[in-house]
Amino acid sequence: MKLNDLVGEFRIALTNEENEVLESMSQVAPLVSYREREQQVIQNLIRKSLVTKVIRDGECLVVRND
Repeated sequence: MKLNDLVGEFRIALTNEENEVLESMSQVAPLVSYREREQQVIQNLIRKSLVTKVIRDGECLVVRND
């Protein structure tokens, strides 16, 4: 039996602030384009696998996982 069979819907707990930042991310953007507090929240979202960090040409880019 698979976990998905046991659990109807798998949800990751988010704070209100994390949810706001996640919803505001609509496209690939440099991490430095966000304010310092938003960067900390984005780092938390990266740890929760809701955002992906990509290094391209020495620049750190972030994108929302859908």
